[in-house]
Amino acid sequence: MTNPALRPAWRELPVRTALPALHRALDEHGTAVLAAPPGTGKTTLVPLALAGLLSDGPARRVLVAEPRRLAVRAAARRMAWLLGESVGDRVGYTVRGERRAGPATVVEVVTTGVLLQRLQRDQELPGVDVVVLDECHERHLDADTALAFLLDVRAALRPELRLVCASATSDTEAWAELLGGAPVVEAHGVSHPVDVVWAPPPRAVRPAHGTRVDPALLDHVAGTVRRALAERPGDVLCFLPGVGEIARVAGALDGVGADVLQLHGRAPLSVQDAALTPSERRRVVLATAVAESSLTVPGVRIVVDAGLAREPRTDHARGLAGLVTVRASLAAARQRAGRAGREAPGTV
Repeated sequence: MTNPALRPAWRELPVRTALPALHRALDEHGTAVLAAPPGTGKTTLVPLALAGLLSDGPARRVLVAEPRRLAVRAAARRMAWLLGESVGDRVGYTVRGERRAGPATVVEVVTTGVLLQRLQRDQELPGVDVVVLDECHERHLDADTALAFLLDVRAALRPELRLVCASATSDTEAWAELLGGAPVVEAHGVSHPVDVVWAPPPRAVRPAHGTRVDPALLDHVAGTVRRALAERPGDVLCFLPGVGEIARVAGALDGVGADVLQLHGRAPLSVQDAALTPSERRRVVLATAVAESSLTVPGVRIVVDAGLAREPRTDHARGLAGLVTVRASLAAARQRAGRAGREAPGTV
């Protein structure tokens, strides 16, 4: 029987059709790989279903690990909204230096770093019945290490601990093999056609070096955003590699006639809420890779992709790791472009 307190919006999420197969996979094998495109509800609806909050099924405590703090807060707020509750009741979250959870919390969203710290303190994860590693395709060191811990815990201490690896890509064979032949459950989203408009810079720009990006490229990105606003309807989602580049492009868009929002991990909660909430005013959301798959920005019909990403690399000469600016991978570019066709036909 469905929980009558749930908001009807959950019925529109495509992942709901995959929930019976996911429950069967966990009942029979204890592990599963969930492949679901962005926007299908895998981050928000699946944890509620596994915790038994969608129906009168068995109640379980679910721990959801996200790679970014921004995604942690957004997922917790969305799940609490679906339940008609406040964050900290049955749905809570924990990030470094901030915790909103209470005795009634059964779904807790954490960063992969927080999950790894808990596993180091107590490998058994007492009180936790299901662990969901979301966006596992992004391959962060914390997430990979946490997965190794969890596999050891299942093998030696808690074979009843259920484990789900959720990915926004269809490359699931390796994950299924890693989990010992776990079943793969697929959810298919609704995608609209996306027109590709190439907009190369009018002159050559210097390649990115370290964390430095040629200002001429950023000026061209701002000009492309202005062109997109003039030629196409809908909100614009613009991908840039880092906070500094976002700030420069935002300055170049002064007086553009739309709300310019800077979405990144250090953005204030008011900006995060504004970016993740539909608005009657036209918006330009300047975002880092956090908006590739972890978050859904409503109203977007246009994506402007600078084609760059900032990723950790190790300098073997110094023996130290640091962030460097690299070209975005083809897989990332496809993820970004797909944001324009989430709700209606769009343009990238």
